[in-house]
Amino acid sequence: MIQYRTYRNTDSPGLAEVWNDALSGRGAVRLRTSSPLERFTFSKLFFDPKGLIIAEDDGRLIGFVHAGFGADAARNTLDTQTGVTCMLVVRPSYRGRGIATELLRQSEQYLRGRGAARLFGGAMAPLNPFYLGMYGGSDLPGVLASDASADLFFTRRGYSVCRTVKVLQRRLAVPIKVFDPRFVNHRQRFECQEDATSRLSSWWAYNVYSGAEPRVFSLIDKTNNESVAQATMWEMEGFSYRWGLPAAGVTDWWVKPELRKQGIGKFLMTQVLRKAQDELLELIELQLASDNEAAFKLCQGLGFEQVDTGRMYEKREQG
Repeated sequence: MIQYRTYRNTDSPGLAEVWNDALSGRGAVRLRTSSPLERFTFSKLFFDPKGLIIAEDDGRLIGFVHAGFGADAARNTLDTQTGVTCMLVVRPSYRGRGIATELLRQSEQYLRGRGAARLFGGAMAPLNPFYLGMYGGSDLPGVLASDASADLFFTRRGYSVCRTVKVLQRRLAVPIKVFDPRFVNHRQRFECQEDATSRLSSWWAYNVYSGAEPRVFSLIDKTNNESVAQATMWEMEGFSYRWGLPAAGVTDWWVKPELRKQGIGKFLMTQVLRKAQDELLELIELQLASDNEAAFKLCQGLGFEQVDTGRMYEKREQG
């Protein structure tokens, strides 16, 4: 008989088994132990066992759903007015029995009970409380298109796509050959520096990214010592094991608005790629909003190729 309950501390090994059985796509880390669950999920200061709901059959874990919240505008506490179903997993042999539907219903019930007025499916910043480092790649992409059944599941249950991202990768075995005459002046004006602490400058960033051990690379304007562009890189240990080659992810790549369209973002990314190459990494991944065509073309020019798509869903209002 299928029963549903909230998480217990003894569930971790069973959750890892369900994860490996259910998530076989390219974008999910293979769990050799339950340690990644502890590192990327249960250790978060805002982890609530009531938001992790287990489905079991005669004591055997067969699925789970995990609901959570993003941060407020100041990134100092949770914003419980907007909730997200971060992860929904059911063993293949138990699919088609309504278990996923019931898990989603209980996730929504939990979120509404905490005050959520808007409901989303698939974690994506700023609604990204759990699973960075375990699912999606360099960042949390909502639900990957390579997990083919997810789209139909959400759309049949009143959700529609609200945001999409492109997942891009570049093999570092391919030489980094970039000619841009603007780089001559950029090398004279800017210095690329690594800042190991700035990525964890807020309470929210500390919780979300601390397990990933991020490194921030900044372009510093030598004339005033200000940062004009940044990119964060972290080593994707679990994905490296799955893909069979050492990989790193790049997130939060930005340039000050008043300095865009001057090749500064491109200049910074070439520095990050060469740094990764020097450290014998073999693959770089990043994600871009699907409507950011300028950044997409820039990345294509640097040798990136699209390998997947991520989708975030929002519950449609009834009536």
